[in-house]
Amino acid sequence: MPYCVVTAAAVAGEEEVRIFYQRYGHGAAKVVLIIGFAGTYESWGPQVKGLTGAVEPVDEEAPAAGDDGSGAAEGVEVCCFDNRGMGRSSVPAHKSQYTTAIMAKDALALMNHLGWRKAHVFGHSMGAMIASKLAAMAPDRVASLALLNTTGGGYQCIPKVDWHTISLACRFLRARTPEQRAILDLEVHYTREYLEEAVGSCTRRQMLYQEYVKGLSSGGMQSRHGFEGQINACWTHKLSTKELDRIRLAGFLVLIIHGRDDVVAQLYYARRLAEKLQPAAKLIELHGGHLVSHERPAEVNMSFMEMIKASKSNTELEEWSNLPKPDAGCLCKRDGDTVNYLIVTHNLLAKLQLILLFFFGVFYVILEHARRAIRVLKPVRVSASTL
Repeated sequence: MPYCVVTAAAVAGEEEVRIFYQRYGHGAAKVVLIIGFAGTYESWGPQVKGLTGAVEPVDEEAPAAGDDGSGAAEGVEVCCFDNRGMGRSSVPAHKSQYTTAIMAKDALALMNHLGWRKAHVFGHSMGAMIASKLAAMAPDRVASLALLNTTGGGYQCIPKVDWHTISLACRFLRARTPEQRAILDLEVHYTREYLEEAVGSCTRRQMLYQEYVKGLSSGGMQSRHGFEGQINACWTHKLSTKELDRIRLAGFLVLIIHGRDDVVAQLYYARRLAEKLQPAAKLIELHGGHLVSHERPAEVNMSFMEMIKASKSNTELEEWSNLPKPDAGCLCKRDGDTVNYLIVTHNLLAKLQLILLFFFGVFYVILEHARRAIRVLKPVRVSASTL
C-alpha cells in the first residue's frame, strides 16, 4: 500500500507517522485534496472522478509524475490521503501531535514524497483549515487554494446553538455503533431535501445509509486518540493577521465554497474569511449542507476546474474575485462606529454561545455519570423463593 513516512519534528522523540494516500489520473496539473474531521480519502470520490475522470487509483508501483511537464499537458493528477488519526494512517497517542500546522507539514511531506514542487491545494472543513495553514507556511508551494465549508477554527467551530444542533451533539456523544453513527452523519452532512429525494425505488437517505454503514463497518469507527487529536487540531487552529496577509499577498487564486444550510460550519465565518483574503478570494455559496462537495458535485467540480484554468492563464486577482471592493474613503465616522459596534456585539454573542454550550456539555456529562451511579446503587430485588 502507498504510504508516506512523515519524519516527526514537532516533538522530540515522537514516533514515526505514516500517511496513507492514493493517486488518480495523469497530468501536469497537480491537486492535493485534504479531507476534514473523521473523514478518509474516499470522501473525495465525486471530486476525484470529476477532476480526473478516473475511479481507480494509479498503480502504486508506477512512479509519480513530477511537475516538470512530463505528465499530460491538459490532464489533472490528484492525490488524496487519510489525515493522521483516521483511516489507514497512523494514530499518534498524544493530543499535542495533532495541530493544523503539524498536519499541514504532513501534506507538504507527501508533496515532497511525490516530487511535486507545486500543487493546487483543496481542503474541506478541518481539511480546509489544514490547507490554509499550509498556504501560510509555504505559499511558494501553492498554485491555488480552495476552502470548502470552513471556519477560522477555535470557537468558530461551534455550530449555531439551537435545539436541533443540541440534539445532534447529544446523539453524537452516545453513538456507539456504525448504524447509530450513520444516521447522525447523514443529518450533519446533507440537507433534508437532498436526503428525501427519490432515487429509483428508495430515497437517497436509505441509499446513503447503507453506504455509510458499510463504510463505517469496514473501516471502523474513529479511535479515541484520533477523535480527541483531530478535535484538538480544530479547536487550536487560528490564522494570525500575518498568516492571512501571506496568503492574501502570495499571488495565487483563492476559492471559498460554502453550503448555505451547513449546520457544522457557519456561513458567516466563511464570508468573513473571504473578506480578509481580498483581493485574492472568490466566494461561492451553494444550496447544500456541510458536505456540499457531495450534494452539489457538478458545481463544485466546475468551480475547481475554473480556478485551475484561471491559474494556468495567470488571471489577475481583481478579475478573479467576486467580492465588492472595500471603499474606506466613503465611510463616515458614524458608519464606522456602527460597523465596529456590530462586530463587537457579534463577538460577544459568539462567546456567550460558547459558554452556554460548555455548560450544557458539563451538565450532560454530570447527568450521564449520575445515571450510571444510580444504576450501580439501585437495590436488587430478591424473591422469597431464593432465600
